[in-house]
Amino acid sequence: MADTVTRTQVGIVGAGPAGLMLSHLLARSGIDSVVVDHRTRAEIEGTSRAGILEADNVRLLTDSGVSDRVRREGRPHDGIDLRFGGESHRVDFRALVGESVWLYPQTEVFTDLADARARDGGDVRFGVCGTRVVDLTSERPGILFTDADGAARDIRCDVLVGADGSRGVCRSAVPEAERTHYVREYPYAWFGVLVEAPPSAPELVYTHSPRGFALISQRTESVQRMYFQCDPDEDPAAWTDDRIWAELQERVRGADGFTLKEGPVTDRSLLRFRSFVCEPLRHGNMLLAGDAGHTVPPTGAKGLNLALADVRLLAEALETALTTRDRAALDTYGPRALHRVWRAQHFSYWMTTMLHRAPGATDFDVRRQLGELAAVADSTAGSTYLAEAYTGWRERRPGPGGARAAR
Repeated sequence: MADTVTRTQVGIVGAGPAGLMLSHLLARSGIDSVVVDHRTRAEIEGTSRAGILEADNVRLLTDSGVSDRVRREGRPHDGIDLRFGGESHRVDFRALVGESVWLYPQTEVFTDLADARARDGGDVRFGVCGTRVVDLTSERPGILFTDADGAARDIRCDVLVGADGSRGVCRSAVPEAERTHYVREYPYAWFGVLVEAPPSAPELVYTHSPRGFALISQRTESVQRMYFQCDPDEDPAAWTDDRIWAELQERVRGADGFTLKEGPVTDRSLLRFRSFVCEPLRHGNMLLAGDAGHTVPPTGAKGLNLALADVRLLAEALETALTTRDRAALDTYGPRALHRVWRAQHFSYWMTTMLHRAPGATDFDVRRQLGELAAVADSTAGSTYLAEAYTGWRERRPGPGGARAAR
């Protein structure tokens, strides 16, 4: 039996950027919520994650009153370099579609949101354990857990939201017969490093090379983030600094003389990835958002952006449902969110397969990739598609065909 039962309008499992942004947006509409997470705030802030924010999500953070720190400390990027055949080809987002993206780590987005919820008196409970979601098809779904002080808690709400990631409890609480999973596994991973060095380029460099993909990214003036394609079973601990730099330098090497600025490697990690979508995003009075409902390969920089796009739509649907007492309004969320999710799945898959060398790739496969990259870089139409997708599509309500496709 719970020591305390708490009533709220919206119960949210997951206090990452998606859950906190949803709680923030609901509060602005006068809707109360409780957010729970098994991680402590320090644990979340201590997890290093990259971050490219679409222009709309920069506006979401600033215009909704979370913080303007992204404008002050983030770095606007007006394009990227596609590097192939030993040369770099710039895709100018600003010239092509009139938008930029912002280099701003996901950890900083979380910090801004956590500070905003604390500032505004939001009910966010970190460090809980034993979380379960119950009674999802009833009028009072619940979140059961033990809080950080060891007390059993029961949160009862009108609507429950699962924003607890791809390994959370919410999605798995939906009966298997009532959900469909769409999955694409990839036969490679990313070897990621943090290095103490100045930037090697002013913007991100996406590299196709005979040895495989590499991404040259940034963090600050003195710390950089870089990745290179590797086997999913690679052991990062087996790589010395010298070996890592030799591999990265070889992948970006070209006739134009481009080289990376080197320094100590301070962190090594392996990032496996896949494409995944769960449909539908609603079960009874529980809705899924962010990684709980879908994941994408990191190549297109869509993961965090999709999560924030989800909760923007979800906040609208929840406000309508709870203020009009019409639960049918919740049905609008899934098709609208999935319309964007599947576009992002295509873009992420396209970027991934265009830039990575598949195991067993033939000479034909490699030359075909180079032809595809040239078709993008040399074509205003091709570059514009990449720029529009990378900076973020403006949300349009899908027509009947789009809604059917999303379902």
